[in-house]
Amino acid sequence: MPDLRDLQPAVRTLAMPADTNPSGDIFGGWLLAQMDIAAGTAAFTRARGRVATVAIDAMIFHQPVLVGDIVSCYADVVRIGRSSITMHVEAWAKRGRTGEEIKVTEAKFTCVAIDDDRKPRAVPEA
Repeated sequence: MPDLRDLQPAVRTLAMPADTNPSGDIFGGWLLAQMDIAAGTAAFTRARGRVATVAIDAMIFHQPVLVGDIVSCYADVVRIGRSSITMHVEAWAKRGRTGEEIKVTEAKFTCVAIDDDRKPRAVPEA
């Protein structure tokens, strides 16, 4: 697998205090949402149109995200089906205080290309 940081991030955002649980850690659901946006953006580009996330597999949380971290999500297409696009998505955090960059989460996302009626459609040839 290539180092996804060689790609442009599909999403880059700042983890804020409003995104924390009562213990002060960033909610896993917030990070999942950022990764879903990254997957959807990459799939939309490849499908040349509307897509919907249909599966998230093997979500692995390696490290916590902290308030003040700059979170970058990278998506790499790993499989194209008739109507589906599967991507490996990684989230990396640049620690606000030290500048250290660490992989915090990774998962496999599958999106399906859909038409205006929300019905599956074929993914165009590359």
